[in-house]
Amino acid sequence: MRRLISSGSAFEAAAGYSRAVVDGEWVFVAGTTGFDYTQMTIADNAAEQARQALRNIEAALAEAGATLADIVRVRYYLPDPADWPRTVPILGEVFGTIRPAATALICGLVDPRMRIEIEVTARHRGQIPAAGQTA
Repeated sequence: MRRLISSGSAFEAAAGYSRAVVDGEWVFVAGTTGFDYTQMTIADNAAEQARQALRNIEAALAEAGATLADIVRVRYYLPDPADWPRTVPILGEVFGTIRPAATALICGLVDPRMRIEIEVTARHRGQIPAAGQTA
């Protein structure tokens, strides 16, 4: 069963994508930035953006019936290599015991305010709830 999850961001509708897609036991979370979608604001520094991006990812996973512990793959995209050492401690706090396969890339992002984008794949081995149900 395939299910789409939205964060409510207008950009998702404009660009034609979902925050996450649940397909069976797999949860694919799109590249997620540090925007606080409730306020539509973004912090100036990479560390706080990483924290917010991880909160956004955690919320999408929760809606899919999964958790951060279910993540098996993570990709980090940063436009400035100097931000990598600033974000590593935050990433280590979240992924230190989970230890997913990971890749970090230095590349441009679509908005110059964005300092990091994080994309994850999770595999939830329990039953994934249908839309409107809780795990």
